[in-house]
Amino acid sequence: MSQQQWNSVDDYFTGLLAPPDDALAAALRDSDAAGLPRINVAPNQGKLLHLLALTQGSRRILEIGTLGGYSTIWLARALPADGHLITLEYKPEHAEVARGNLARAGLDKLTEIRVGPALESLAALGAEHAEDTANTAPFDFVFIDADKVNNPQYVEWSLKLTRPGSLIVLDNVVRGGAVADPDDTDPSVRGTRAALDLMARHPKLSATAVQTVGIKGYDGFALARVLD
Repeated sequence: MSQQQWNSVDDYFTGLLAPPDDALAAALRDSDAAGLPRINVAPNQGKLLHLLALTQGSRRILEIGTLGGYSTIWLARALPADGHLITLEYKPEHAEVARGNLARAGLDKLTEIRVGPALESLAALGAEHAEDTANTAPFDFVFIDADKVNNPQYVEWSLKLTRPGSLIVLDNVVRGGAVADPDDTDPSVRGTRAALDLMARHPKLSATAVQTVGIKGYDGFALARVLD
């Protein structure tokens, strides 16, 4: 099959099952206007994240990698009125675009963007939880879609900040098929393989990974459940 066929099927699925609305379309337009890279999830993938978070009954969601807030909108829409989503973004200019997009979508009261290196923000979240466990509940759902080199550390922090039954989704794990090559030296491939190895061997995780094709090319994601 060709990329054109993949795109056609994705367009069909999206038009049928995840049609665009004003807030999502505007989020993509504003991200393009600001010069953000077009690496956001596809609409049908965003709908999948939304359904996973909704099925999970998520009240607290953690997103590692905000970009323009497109996936953030999908995830935040799965929250109840008293829910909360924290999303971590390295670049202030990306965070500013995301804030506007979330406000337009009416989700600014449910969401919080923290700017800076994700590992530092995760450490701060860990410290907050340790200091105030009564008022800082664990996250029910984590979506990891940031730099791939630090994927193992992101998975480790996700384990510290979740509870038994929480779900962790790790995006972009196929790396064009390079993830299956143990000799590949690309840092993003090595980081992804290390994260998958951690998911495979950790006694508190049950995980799988799925290959996908579509408008984002040849890719995939890993899904892990935190065990008791």
